[in-house]
Amino acid sequence: MLHYIKCVMLYAVMKKVEEYALTIETNSPEETFEAGKKLAERISPGQIITLDGDLGVGKTVFTKGFAEGLGIKEPVTSPTFTIVQEYTDGKMPLYHFDAYRVSDPDEMFEIGFEDYLYGSGVCIIEWAALIEELLPKDMIRISINKDNGKGFDYRKIEIQGIDGETAV
Repeated sequence: MLHYIKCVMLYAVMKKVEEYALTIETNSPEETFEAGKKLAERISPGQIITLDGDLGVGKTVFTKGFAEGLGIKEPVTSPTFTIVQEYTDGKMPLYHFDAYRVSDPDEMFEIGFEDYLYGSGVCIIEWAALIEELLPKDMIRISINKDNGKGFDYRKIEIQGIDGETAV
């Protein structure tokens, strides 16, 4: 299936994805990881990426792949209880947010959220829909969804707000 992902990604680059969207289908956690890694290899500092999907759908797996694509060697964990994890040992800093437990969007300002958003790294925000009003319009939106009818590990990853050059 990894071959399929590469073909879909290559097709997106060739078409320049005029509608600024890309869909990737994966059938294992490893393929979801690889999709994150491929996106990171072409990301620029200052990018904001939102990740939405149900619990256990693979948002953190995607982020782990993304971190590896940035050259980050330290273990990546979900920042569910800390709200943000910082990883600075890659080619650019990665700020990994999890808004799942944020009860009031203003809590984000207490941790310096704006400094992260407009800093020199890249932000990945899980459960971003919960703090939508705080986010700028110019960002990459990723939705990860399951379809158990296509298999237990099947994931449909929809990416919006990218062009074909950024995609992969």
